[in-house]
Amino acid sequence: MKMTKYLMASMFAAVIGTSSSLVMADVDAEDFIEEASAKNISEIEAAKLALDKSTYPAVKTFAQKMITEHSANNTELRSLATRKKVELSDDAELTSKAKAAILKQRDGESFDVAYANNQVSAHKDAIEFYKEAAKSKDNDVRTFAVATLPKIQHHLQDAEKLVGELAKSDTVDTTAEKNN
Repeated sequence: MKMTKYLMASMFAAVIGTSSSLVMADVDAEDFIEEASAKNISEIEAAKLALDKSTYPAVKTFAQKMITEHSANNTELRSLATRKKVELSDDAELTSKAKAAILKQRDGESFDVAYANNQVSAHKDAIEFYKEAAKSKDNDVRTFAVATLPKIQHHLQDAEKLVGELAKSDTVDTTAEKNN
């Protein structure tokens, strides 16, 4: 009898777990395209600032990669936007603008550390956004998000490596910089 109850409870848990993972998010194309393109613009603007202000070659290399890859992502988004008859954002998100303003005030090693930590935070946020979009009811949004997610996860890994590299190479307290 106990075994039957255990099996029934296990099957119920499995069914509930499976059905909840099949529930699709309500991420519509217009909202997705607007937010994704704003995130790309934020990344591009921050990276351009890093190319201008950074003192560390690895930061400049990472920044150039962000410009290249987030520009390519926006080009792909433009195709999706055209098919869906919606517009891309032409401006960064408000929170990204605030972070950029803080970055502009920094120089040298302080800038490099703040930029790298900002990239970790921004890419963690983007991963969560794309994971939700990957459950969208809209097939085009879902397909785009699923295809893009590994690239953003790789960006996060690169940003985390950069933070580690900067921590080893400088005298700046990187833990104090993480809030920026």
